[in-house]
Amino acid sequence: MMTYLSQLQHQNSMLDRKLENLHTVFAQMEQALIAYSGGIDSTLVAKIAYDVLGDRALAVTAVSPSLLPEELEDAQVQAAQIGIRHELVQTQEMDNPNYTSNPVNRCYFCKSELHDTLKPLALARGYPFVVDGVNADDLRDYRPGIQAAKERGAISPLAEAGISKAEVRQLSQQLNLPWWDKPAQPCLSSRFPYGEEITIAKLQRVGRAEVHLRKLGWSNLRVRSEGDTARIELPPAQIKEFVTKTDLESVVEAFQALGFAFVTLDLEGYKSGKLNRVLDEKTLSLSRS
Repeated sequence: MMTYLSQLQHQNSMLDRKLENLHTVFAQMEQALIAYSGGIDSTLVAKIAYDVLGDRALAVTAVSPSLLPEELEDAQVQAAQIGIRHELVQTQEMDNPNYTSNPVNRCYFCKSELHDTLKPLALARGYPFVVDGVNADDLRDYRPGIQAAKERGAISPLAEAGISKAEVRQLSQQLNLPWWDKPAQPCLSSRFPYGEEITIAKLQRVGRAEVHLRKLGWSNLRVRSEGDTARIELPPAQIKEFVTKTDLESVVEAFQALGFAFVTLDLEGYKSGKLNRVLDEKTLSLSRS
């Protein structure tokens, strides 16, 4: 029977091997273009790529209405701290009705647009590989965008090395990356229930609502937009504190000024992938095949 100390040593040893595997992946590449959102996953990939390849690694961030300006600023700051070359490209997913109509496979069309933009750019610049930040946990969720990336030849070193979201944070902390505990921040389109049309105005509205709450000190949250209703999701342990310490009237006023008619608080609390509950088992099984 393993003691706690021996278990910890075993886990650390496994994590070290996974980090070594990541280095090996990039050592086998002459050059690599990183699909870099500024999230903790793709930032770790960018860090390792730069450590191994130096100027032969390029981080590229796709800019569109589904990316908050604050997130773009974070991505630029983080890339500068790492030292990796960083460029921006515009993507046009909002021009695709298959995306804006918000079907259950919306992310497929988003990632198709992303990689249809990045792959030609990579080839034109002489980069034979496009690498993303998909981790091992992502493979167990409903992520149709992963299939779009695979179809276009993207490589996912974190997933291939079996690195989970928690291990991404562990490795980031081990490498002294100051954003190791940064909350996950998927694109703003994930705030809408499937079937509700996505518009630039709606994306801006929900984005400004989340920024308002973050400025009040609530960093790990979601504002779900359902028609004219904003539903605030916070970690369950923070709900009571939010109700007792926040000026709720001012929050309602701020949200209404943004265009919401109603503001609610989700008593269950924030859970990643909650909107996927409406999907049937057949849809989920197809996504994992």
